[in-house]
Amino acid sequence: MGSRAGPVRRYNFSMHIQDIFARDPVTFSFEFFPPKTDEASEELFRTIAKLQELRPSFVSVTYGAGGSTRDRTHDLVVRIERETDLTAVSHLTCVCHTLEEMTAILDRYAASGITNILALGGDPPKSVANYDRNRDAFQYASQLVRFVRGRTNAPDRRGFGVGVAGFPEGHPGCPNRLQEMDHLKAKVDAGADYICTQLFFDNRDFYDFRERCELAGIKVPIVAGIMPVGTKAGMVRM
Repeated sequence: MGSRAGPVRRYNFSMHIQDIFARDPVTFSFEFFPPKTDEASEELFRTIAKLQELRPSFVSVTYGAGGSTRDRTHDLVVRIERETDLTAVSHLTCVCHTLEEMTAILDRYAASGITNILALGGDPPKSVANYDRNRDAFQYASQLVRFVRGRTNAPDRRGFGVGVAGFPEGHPGCPNRLQEMDHLKAKVDAGADYICTQLFFDNRDFYDFRERCELAGIKVPIVAGIMPVGTKAGMVRM
């Protein structure tokens, strides 16, 4: 991700991600993790309000496998929409969701004016041993992308804007890099508007990933996901 100098611009509420990429040849954004307490939520929102001054192209909010975390994601995205000039992208994962739950989530976002979704496969919750993915409405992110794009009550005439994840260093669940690119192409063909990558430690991995996308016929914008190293323990965990 990067930024460029330019005139101060007034940002609209909930711009469709297609319009953002058309406006900004180079983008930068922030990703927020929903806090676990009301006090921490208020502190985070004060920070978000201050970050408006940097005029990011958009911001996104992550989404956990636990129910309380999911509720905080929904609440934070809606609050960003209502109380700031930022465009929010809400993460949404396949795990632990029935079709009815997915429909209700998207209906709530549509009613709140939320325009953009980052559709992810997601990791099974660590708190549930031997979680059975067969109970989920969608097994793969490509299926979720297709479902999100098919919602006709989205707040934009084009439907929701949809992003998907890319893996410059390789997906841990798919050791075959050619097959991995096939999965990414399936997500784009299902209707994804852009790709946001997982973090990477060597820029050459990102450049190689971008070239492989080009060879695979993937033409959507690719956003480089960057996570600053704050502590040694955090780096080792990553």
